[in-house]
Amino acid sequence: MAEVILMPKLSDTMTEGVVAEWHKKVGDDVESGELLAEIETDKATMEFESFYDGKLLYIGIEQGQAAPVNNILAIIGEEGEDIDKILADSKKGEEKEDSSESKEEAPEPKPEEEEEEKPAADSNAQETTSAPTAESNGDGERIFASPLAKKLAKDKNIDLSNVNGSGENGRIVKRDIENYKPSDKLQNSAKNTVATGATLTESYTDTNISQMRKTIAKRLAESKFTAPHFYLTLDIDMDNAMTQRSAVNANEGMRVSFNDMVIKACAIALRKHPAVNSAWLGDKIRKYDHINIGVAVAVEDGLLVPVVRFADTKGLMTIGAEVREFAQKAKEKKLQPQDWEGNTFTISNLGMYNIEEFTAIINPPDSCILAIGAIKQVPVVKDGQVVPGNVMRVTLSCDHRVVDGVTGSEFLNTFKSYMENPMMMLV
Repeated sequence: MAEVILMPKLSDTMTEGVVAEWHKKVGDDVESGELLAEIETDKATMEFESFYDGKLLYIGIEQGQAAPVNNILAIIGEEGEDIDKILADSKKGEEKEDSSESKEEAPEPKPEEEEEEKPAADSNAQETTSAPTAESNGDGERIFASPLAKKLAKDKNIDLSNVNGSGENGRIVKRDIENYKPSDKLQNSAKNTVATGATLTESYTDTNISQMRKTIAKRLAESKFTAPHFYLTLDIDMDNAMTQRSAVNANEGMRVSFNDMVIKACAIALRKHPAVNSAWLGDKIRKYDHINIGVAVAVEDGLLVPVVRFADTKGLMTIGAEVREFAQKAKEKKLQPQDWEGNTFTISNLGMYNIEEFTAIINPPDSCILAIGAIKQVPVVKDGQVVPGNVMRVTLSCDHRVVDGVTGSEFLNTFKSYMENPMMMLV
């Protein structure tokens, strides 16, 4: 009996997937547990194994194509098995769903639109009354427009050669005339001749949105416009941190970054301020007993947030090794769901890009995110004297539904005390 394999939901936020690569082709033998395809989700490209033995009878989503979760990905069965009924039933289900949606959402067509778009019952009449007619512009290029569009253009004194057609094969239809602006043609294909006689052409490139970018847009837009953000900023004296880090890294085989110190200091401060280590769940606030720090990592398509679990229990060297491993796996799209799920607090560090200060959007379901800026050498006052100092500016974004100003400020000052006295993190 043929077995239907559906597009799997490989992450909690995945709504559709892209088949990055097929490792089998139609007619190949497939064994349970054997690699079938690689699927690009919103966060990573993951290997997908077959659950069944048999022959690959059908591929429903070609390599490079996207499809919603639960669409038919493939069918596996015995050689010669009839799969037409399976595909027909699937198509009927989709048509039924589309039909119900169109009844709810499709507006009634206007009489003019019906005149333009509906084919005539008589084929001869169709040729004479509704077939697009062709004209020529000054360059001899043929222009296709519906009769209604031509009539409207004539009434409005619009030159059809200046109109971009949105119908099939570039045909100009009624809506193109109604929405026409004199600048439309120039915006898309202007050729301006300058005094020197040179011709300049405006151009652009459209790039399809990746699954990752779609999810980033959806989740962060929901966070920004749902959670009432407020921001707390302070400066941290990094002189002691720089001295201590240099002393540690002077030892062979030891390597600690400022980011490792930030993660550790955040984890200890969260232990003292559990209200910041919380989440808004609509009808309740959840305070986590464990501390899992999400660390934003930039990748080609956007941003991933792998999680350092139980960060308050780990040393600087362990934290550093984990973050470096996560960063490498993220760039290679090899992170697994367990690597990015379960954060209770997030850190976003742009200091390495020489950014002095920024505000970050809260990463749901966290109630706070800490934005880390670059360490800058600036004049500071110490013991009544103006001396050179190294300062790092940080900004805490808070969800006001969970964290109030005083709570966020107390956490931030505790974090500051650990960063300015790194030895305290080791006690």
